[in-house]
Amino acid sequence: MTTTVNKTAGTSQLLAARLQIAPIPYSHAYGSWIFASDGRRYLDACSGIVNVNIGHAHPTVVEALRDQVGICTYASPGTFAPTEMEQLAAATARAVHRPDDRVMFTPTGTSATEAAIALARLTQRARGEAGRHKVLTASLGYHGNSAFVLALSGHRSRRPHPDDSFGIGPAFDPPYPGQHVGCPFPTCRDECARVVREAIVAAGPESVAAVLVETVNGTTGGGYVPPAGYLRAVREICDEYGVLVIHDEVLTGLGRTGLPLGSHHTPGADADIVTLAKGLGAGFIPLAATTIAPELVEEIASSGRWLPLMGTMSATPLQGRVGLAVLSVLDEIGALDRDQVRGAAVGKLVAEATRGAPMVSDVRGLGYFHGIELARGTLSDALRITRSNGLLLYPFVGWHPDGSGEGLLVAPPLNATDAELDFLGGALRASLDELGERAN
Repeated sequence: MTTTVNKTAGTSQLLAARLQIAPIPYSHAYGSWIFASDGRRYLDACSGIVNVNIGHAHPTVVEALRDQVGICTYASPGTFAPTEMEQLAAATARAVHRPDDRVMFTPTGTSATEAAIALARLTQRARGEAGRHKVLTASLGYHGNSAFVLALSGHRSRRPHPDDSFGIGPAFDPPYPGQHVGCPFPTCRDECARVVREAIVAAGPESVAAVLVETVNGTTGGGYVPPAGYLRAVREICDEYGVLVIHDEVLTGLGRTGLPLGSHHTPGADADIVTLAKGLGAGFIPLAATTIAPELVEEIASSGRWLPLMGTMSATPLQGRVGLAVLSVLDEIGALDRDQVRGAAVGKLVAEATRGAPMVSDVRGLGYFHGIELARGTLSDALRITRSNGLLLYPFVGWHPDGSGEGLLVAPPLNATDAELDFLGGALRASLDELGERAN
């Protein structure tokens, strides 16, 4: 995705992100489908930007939204009893199987990340560790779009200019092919977590507050999955040095990887602090959450320190009602079940559609989130062809160390029907066949 400035007189005054091809005029959306103004319909196989997790205009959420708009959309939680948000806090903690966690709400994943970092630093200072302020991240990853978290993140095409990076940046390589420089193994293993230990030691353990990681790589690298046991190894290393663990589950949380949290695929990997966003608001409203273990909150409270600021639109009755409705739908479809991994059908259809496709160099992912790595120079054609076949996919680019790399994300709504998934698989295969024919 790119952001362009249109200099032609008489064109839109809107500054907004643009894909590699022109946007579609549309009339409405419902379920897994978006309907264009010309009558065509498109399967939203990327769930918006991997956030419309229960489809468009779900009636349960629409009803809650309409009802609450007629009652009260805004009431400052400092002045009025935040009943809906208290209910949502409890429901959110239960949804991710951290039932005793305390929950802070903010409007975006970016602000959730910043809240998580602030809470980690507060916890360390409450423990008397005033020098622990650094947050260590991987050289491939994304944690939000403020200048601060972009500087921390390993999003190569979006990193700030060096003069604007506050002197901070990623601290270690992730355990992914071509990303872990100097990996001694044919493919990365859980032992590759040693680079996290090395980064903590290099920074000085007494200065490190937390390690912040994606449990499954998101849009920067297109669904890289860490080796079995890696997240547990990171947890153990951080415990050894008194460093907190923050899991960025903004994209992966609430069912996207087939379990309530991406970390649930790795026993013993639970974080101290978790961020959620995309699947919580589900495209209906801006809503994000930062959940933190209760014992850490007790440490902060006993020290007399103030909690981080939340923002004007961080805890409204409207957010509460809509968030509760979204969670109820996710629960109803089984997305919050920790004992049953969902999404195998998506992985199967992606594997079948890409098998033998000459323009596909790699496929990776988990649950309802998969990346298809394409040959250089084919992305724009791939977007046009998939769209012509009634399929909306999301591009990812520039993850290789040299700045190259292009691919498509497949991430349908978690309640897509079998018939819709069949359509996805057929349209994807036909599109990749056509892409290969054009290249020849």
